[in-house]
Order: sequence, then C-alpha cells, then structure tokens
Amino acid sequence: MTASVDNNLYKHLLEILCDGVYFVDCTRKILYWNKGAEKITGYMSSEVVGKRCVDTVLNHVDTCGIKFYTTACPLFETIRDYRPREVEVYIQHKKGHRIPVFVRTAPLLDSNEHITGAVEIFSDNTPKLLINQRIKDLEKMALLDPLTELANRRYIEMNIQSKLDELCRYGRSFGIFFMDIDHFKKINDAYGHSVGDKVLKMVTKTLLHSVRTSDIVGRWGGEEFIAITPNVDKERLHFISKKLHALVGYSSFSIGSDIIQVTISIGATIAQPDDTVNTLLERSDKLMYCSKISGRNRTSIG
Repeated sequence: MTASVDNNLYKHLLEILCDGVYFVDCTRKILYWNKGAEKITGYMSSEVVGKRCVDTVLNHVDTCGIKFYTTACPLFETIRDYRPREVEVYIQHKKGHRIPVFVRTAPLLDSNEHITGAVEIFSDNTPKLLINQRIKDLEKMALLDPLTELANRRYIEMNIQSKLDELCRYGRSFGIFFMDIDHFKKINDAYGHSVGDKVLKMVTKTLLHSVRTSDIVGRWGGEEFIAITPNVDKERLHFISKKLHALVGYSSFSIGSDIIQVTISIGATIAQPDDTVNTLLERSDKLMYCSKISGRNRTSIG
C-alpha cells in the first residue's frame, strides 16, 4: 500500500513540473510523457506514448541547425554508456516552429544496475519574459504587426536610425538581415491565404527563437522580414545566416497528406558610418535579390 501511495505521489510531482519529462526504454520507445512536455511541445501524451522518440515528434536540431542522428542523440548516448548529459537543442513544436530547450538525460537502472532505458528532462530556453515585455511595449506604441506580432515597418526604421546614431557616436556596429520566404506565392495559390498566414507565423516563431534577446526581428511587409543584430562582423553574419537557413528549413507542418516547408533568401550587411536608413535597407534588399537569382535558400553578404 505504501509503495502505491509513493508511486502516486511521484507521478503527481512529475505532472506538476513546468519542465518536460519523458521516459524511454532501451529502444527509445516513449513510456511516459508528462504535462510539462505537452505544454512545451504541443504534443499530448496520447500522441507519443508507445512511439519511438527518434521516429516521431522531437526531431532534435543543434544550435547550428544540424539534425541529431542515431549516434548523436543524447538519449541514445546515455543508454549506450550510462552517462548523464546536458545539451542545448532545438525541438520541433507540433505547430511546426522550432523551440530552444535545455536537455538533461540520465540512465534508468534496475535493482541489478542493468540499463532499462533513460529519462529526458527538458526546459523551455526561450527568454519568455523579455519577449512578452517587448510585445507589450510595442503594442503600447502601435508598432506591432497584427498578424505575426513582430515589430512593424515603422518600428524597424526607428530602430535602425537609433542604431545608426549609436554607430556614429560610439562606434557600435550592427548588421541587417533582409529575409524573404522563397516561393511564397505558390503556397498561397496552392493552399490559400490561411495556410500562407500559418507559414508566416511558423517562420516568425522560428526566427524569434533563433536570435539573441538583444536582436530585433520585424516584418517588413508581405513575406519579407528584417533582423537587426548588434555587435557583429562578417564572420558572425555567416554564422547567423547559416543557423537561420537551417532552422527555418527544418520547420514544417502538415496539411492533409502534404508537408509544408519553406526556405528563405537572405541579404546581409553591416552598417557603415555614412549609411542612412534608406541606403542600408536598399543594400540589404539588393543582396537578398542576389540570393534569389542565384538559386534561393542562400545568403548574399556585402
């Protein structure tokens, strides 16, 4: 009777955790999935229990946008060598966008110290409070795009001007990423504008989860986005653009039997002391179109 009470207590404690927790056996079949995991991923327990995590929902990607394959998966490695691990990864939400999480894994052993599986605990690594405060501030100033809840064109122009003033006064460098969703019109034509809006929201959330809290991401208009990134050089522009390409490209959602995925073309540049808002935006826009005519899903830096 006592063991039963204890088991119920442990289950209750797991269910009220904000962190996601799930158990797998040695084949990585999911045996348990708590409410924290449901909230972070959007997947209910009934959708994942009994399935192998490697074949189903999480699709871990590292901070460079590289997918974990069998031998790189932290759960697989923990089951193989009994050693716990900690790693930052991006998981895929049920709605398609990528979410940064901090993952901890540990082996599960029986009374004879034989491996029976592993547990993974993951916590949302998104700076939610900062993002929510930024949204509230933008709403107060009427500088929010209504569909994506990103900074709108007016706010982007104001922020660029502010950054240019800082560049001239204090020498603080910053970069601009001008991004456009590839073949977006084809999605609208094939599936309708409601699906097009869903794509915009998916890309929006992936971009927000891919940048630092000091960066600004805004919607310039249509399927065009702009990111403003302080303290960067050309090497950093290459790194960020590679990450953005990978995480957007690995985001997806289903419409019937179709998987909806998109890529982005990017123009990236670093602001110069003699730049104006217009010259900086025009340069990054032209670089983005260079990416378009060069085959799309790439970055042009200048």
